[in-house]
Amino acid sequence: MSAAQAPERRAQEIRELCAASLRALGADPRLELLGTRPYRGTDVLPFNAPHLYPPEAGAGFESFRGAADGMALRVRHSDTAAHLALLPHSPSARLVFEVLEQFRCESLATLPGVIENLRARHVAWSKEYIASGLTETSLGMLLYTIFQVTRSRISSEPVVHESEDMIEATRANLSATLGPLLPGLRRHKHNQTDFAQHALLVAELVAEAVSALESRAPARKGAKDKQAKAPEFSLLVDVEHDAAAIGTSGSATSGALDSSPEGYTVFTRAYDTISPATTLVREDLLRSYRERIAARVHTEAVNVQLLAKSLQSLLCVPERSDYDSGMEEGLLDGTRLGQLVASPTERRLFKTERFEPSAAATLTFLVDCSGSMKEHAEGLAAFLDVLARALERIQVPCEVLGYTTGAWNGGRALKDWRRAGTPPAPGRLNELSHVVFKDAATSWRTGRLGLAAMLKSTLYREGIDGEAVRWALGRLGQRDEERKILVVLSDGSPADGATANANDENYLQHDLANVLREAEAAGGTTILGLGLGLDMSPYFRRNAILDAGRLGGSETVRDLLGLLERSLRSVR
Repeated sequence: MSAAQAPERRAQEIRELCAASLRALGADPRLELLGTRPYRGTDVLPFNAPHLYPPEAGAGFESFRGAADGMALRVRHSDTAAHLALLPHSPSARLVFEVLEQFRCESLATLPGVIENLRARHVAWSKEYIASGLTETSLGMLLYTIFQVTRSRISSEPVVHESEDMIEATRANLSATLGPLLPGLRRHKHNQTDFAQHALLVAELVAEAVSALESRAPARKGAKDKQAKAPEFSLLVDVEHDAAAIGTSGSATSGALDSSPEGYTVFTRAYDTISPATTLVREDLLRSYRERIAARVHTEAVNVQLLAKSLQSLLCVPERSDYDSGMEEGLLDGTRLGQLVASPTERRLFKTERFEPSAAATLTFLVDCSGSMKEHAEGLAAFLDVLARALERIQVPCEVLGYTTGAWNGGRALKDWRRAGTPPAPGRLNELSHVVFKDAATSWRTGRLGLAAMLKSTLYREGIDGEAVRWALGRLGQRDEERKILVVLSDGSPADGATANANDENYLQHDLANVLREAEAAGGTTILGLGLGLDMSPYFRRNAILDAGRLGGSETVRDLLGLLERSLRSVR
C-alpha cells in the first residue's frame, strides 16, 4: 500500500472496529456507521451532540472509540421519540438540550473501559474546542463552561484540567442561576423524563444568555467575518442531520430532490444507451488492448487456481453428488452383500455420501467509468480479468458492467432542455451510456475482448451512479441464483456538471444514497463498495479501500476476498 493511502486504510479499520463496538455495546446487530453517522438499518440516528463526531484527520483511535461508545449508550438509555418531542426551538437551547441528554446516557456507563473511552473523547473534544479559538468569544466561553460544569456534575468527574482556570470567571457569574439546576440533573439521570425537565431549564437559561450576548454584540460587516468563523461551527452549532445526509464531504442532501413530489426525475431518456463494449471499439484496437491486459496479468502473477479455491469456499455450498462405495463404515451398501457370502471377513461393505461444491451465487461488478477512473483502466481491467477467470473455474456466473455518459456537460439532453425554455428542476440532464463489458452468460474466453474495451479512454466521461446501481440490480434480479452480489468500483461521488447546475450540486449524491438504502432495506442482494484509494463508507455499509497503484495484484485480490468473507458472514 502506498504511504498516501495508509491513513485512509487505517481510518477504515478504525471505523470497522468502532462499528463492531457500537453493535456490541448497543446490543443491536442492525447498528452501523456510514461515514461518521450512526444508522439503525437504513434509518439515521439523530444523535447530534457535537463531541460524538471526531474530526476525520487528527483524532486518535481513543476518540473514535469513545464516540462510538457514547452512541451505543445513547441507543440503550434514550427514547429518541420522547427526546425529539421535547426539543426546544432556539438553536442554542436545542444544542444544550441535546448535549445534556448525551451526557446523561454516558453517565450510566458501568464498564471501566467504556468510562475511560468516554473521558478520553471528552478531553480530546475540549482541547479541539479550545484550539478552535471559540473560548476567546463570550458566546463560546459561555457554552464551553456550561458543557464542562454540567458534565462534571452529571458524571461525578472533574472538569478537564486545562479548563479549570479558564472557566472560573464564567462559572462564578453563572452560579446564582445555573447552580440551583445542577442537583436535579444528577438526581434524575436514571429517568429520562424527569431529567428532561431540568435539562430544559438549563437550555432555556442558555438561550436567554445567548440572546442577551447577541443583542449587545455589534453586527458583523460582511462575508469576511462569516468565513473566518466557519471552521468553528462543527464544534459549536446544532449539528442536526437528516436521513439523507450521506456524502464524501459534508452533507449530500439535495434541496431539489427533497422538494420534488416525484422524487428523482429524468428530463429525457431519448439518448440513453446500453451497449456491448465490443461495439464501441474497433476490433484491431481491442486486440491491442487485450495484449496489454495479458501482459499486466502476467506481471502481477496472481495464482488463479488458489484464488478460485478461496472464492469457492465463500460462494459455493456442498451438495450431495453420489456415494463412495467400498468403505469400512457408513451406510450399508446392498450391492456388496454378495461379497460377504464369498468372503465372510470382508469389511468394506459400506458407502458414504460424496459432497461436491456447487455454485450458489452470482456476481456483478459495476465499474465507474467517469473521467477520473481513466488512469486506473489497465489495472482495473487486469483485476477483473483475473476474477472472471477464477469465478468461471468454480462455475459462478459473473458480469462486468460499466456506466458513464454519452457526452460531457449534458450533450443532447441539455440542448433539448434549453429548447424547452429551461424549466426548473429538470432532474438528470445528460445522456446515460451503460456498457456491458461481459455478461453473465458469456465465458471468460469469449468475453475477454469486451473486458479489453475498458482501456478505451474516450469511454470515460461523467458518472450517474444511482441509475447505474438500479440498472445493475435489475439485471441481478433476473438471475435464479440464491445469493446475488453487486460490487461497485469507484474513486469518487456521482458527478455530472449539467445536472448539478440545473438542480443542485448534491442531486446525484442524494439519489445514490437513496438507491443504496432502498436496496439494503429490500434485501436479496449484497452490495459492496470498493473505493480506489477512497473510503466509500459514506455510501456503502460494506466497503473496502483498494490501493489504486496495485490494481490487479495479490494485495487487491486479498482485500476483495476479505470484504466478501466479512459481508457474507454477516448476512448468513
